[in-house]
Amino acid sequence: MFNRPSIGLLLLLPACADEGFGRVPGVAATFPAPPPAPPTALTGSLYSAASYTGLASDRRARRVGDLLTVRLIERTQARKSATADSARNGTTSITLPTVPPFSWVPEGLTSGGSTQNFKGSGSAAQDNQLSGDITVTVARVLPGGILAIAGEKRLTLNRGEEQVQLTGLVRSDDIGADNSVPSTRVADARIRYSGSGQIADQSRQGWLARFFAKVVPL
Repeated sequence: MFNRPSIGLLLLLPACADEGFGRVPGVAATFPAPPPAPPTALTGSLYSAASYTGLASDRRARRVGDLLTVRLIERTQARKSATADSARNGTTSITLPTVPPFSWVPEGLTSGGSTQNFKGSGSAAQDNQLSGDITVTVARVLPGGILAIAGEKRLTLNRGEEQVQLTGLVRSDDIGADNSVPSTRVADARIRYSGSGQIADQSRQGWLARFFAKVVPL
C-alpha cells in the first residue's frame, strides 16, 4: 500500500528529468535489423548474388544498417551592423504690419524654428564551431544512391554527460575510401549538441529567474 509521501516523491521524479537530452525527431539510438533475406536454393555453383562482392568494391556504406563515420567540421560566423544618422532644421518668419490691430503682437512671436537630430547604431555577432567524429547508421537507401543516415553519441564524464545527435542525407559518391564523409557534405543536416550534469546546470538560468523574465516586461 502506498502512503502519501511515497506518491508525492513519484510525482516529483518527472520534474527531475534531464532537459538537455531531448531527442531529435527521426533519430534513434539503434535501428531495427532489416528482415532476413529469403533462403536461396543451392545450385552447386560458387557464385551467389546475395553475397556477391566485386573485386574492385570497398567497405563504403551502401546498404541499410551499414555504418558511416561523419567528420564534424561545422563553423558558422554571422555579423550584422546598422547605423543611422539624420538631421533636419527648419526656420519660419512672418512679417506683420505695424498698424492696428497687429501692433500689439510681440516681435518674438512672428518667427520660429525647429531642429531634429537622430543617431542610432546597432550590431550583432555570432560564432559557433563544432568538430569531432560520430559514426551513424544508414537508415534508408533512396533513389540515386542517396543514403538517409541517423545516429547519436553519448559521452559520460565525471561532471555530467554530453550528447551529439545527427540526421541527414549523404550521396554515396561523397563517401571517402575510409568510409567517412565531412558534415559539410550532409544535406538536410540536423546536428544537435547538448549536455547535462553539474556544469550544464550551473550555466543554466534557474526556473524562478526564467519565470520572472517572461512575466515582468521590464
